[in-house]
Amino acid sequence: MGTIGALAQASMLDATTVTFYRLFIGAVCLLAYMVITGKHRQILHCPSKHNVINGAMLAGFMVFYVEAINYINMANAVMVIYLAPLFTAAGAHFLFAEKLNRFTLSAIVTALMGVVFILPSLSSLTDDPQQWRGYGFALLALLSYSSFMLVNRRSIHTTPYQSTLVQLIIGACCLLPFALNQAVVPSIEQWGWLLLIGFFPGFLAILLAVKALRELPTATFGTLAYMEPVTVVLLGWTLFSQYLTVDQLVGCVLIVIAGLIQTRYSHRNHVE
Repeated sequence: MGTIGALAQASMLDATTVTFYRLFIGAVCLLAYMVITGKHRQILHCPSKHNVINGAMLAGFMVFYVEAINYINMANAVMVIYLAPLFTAAGAHFLFAEKLNRFTLSAIVTALMGVVFILPSLSSLTDDPQQWRGYGFALLALLSYSSFMLVNRRSIHTTPYQSTLVQLIIGACCLLPFALNQAVVPSIEQWGWLLLIGFFPGFLAILLAVKALRELPTATFGTLAYMEPVTVVLLGWTLFSQYLTVDQLVGCVLIVIAGLIQTRYSHRNHVE
């Protein structure tokens, strides 16, 4: 999952094109995988409305994230987006009557402190209006990702492969008109990057996530998922010289700690 930012920037293509091919190529690869592994009977089915909504949310989350990293560092964008699990916990409190406890509240406070460290000063934002766009797109990605997770909390009577396939196809269909409207035709080199984007963060990452969720407790998976922002920070630093200040590094650490607090609480509930 953490490779999408680096691959998107290397492709030098707009966010809509990158996201469309990530979803479209990912769906094609998943179809081929289901046929090869004998799951072809699951392909034709009546999609649930939850999966259709999630497909649109998935497309929004991906395109807003790729758009955000055109204006701000990948690390800053992904850390804002990784507030989503905590934002979702707060949303579930109001929508599904899932009570907030001291662990969740402490995680939310810690994460908000991290955001304060990451965000630039108001004077800096005034001097560089482009950052307003970057953080605005990161916020939209956060809201789309949180909505995606909230909808997924509803019981859906389809297999993980069916849900993933429908969401990839619906997401690609949502972006198809915008992708066709782009005047730029990808070069041969850019097609190579698009194939990598569709295969690795599009198909392989999602397939491995599905398999991991079938074998691991949700809390363990959630903890391991925080390797994604760490990967993004390292790739941005090593490949694109996107250095972080001490304050921003402190903010990143606080957000990761907040995520670990939340997943540890989930693990305790699972054990009890």
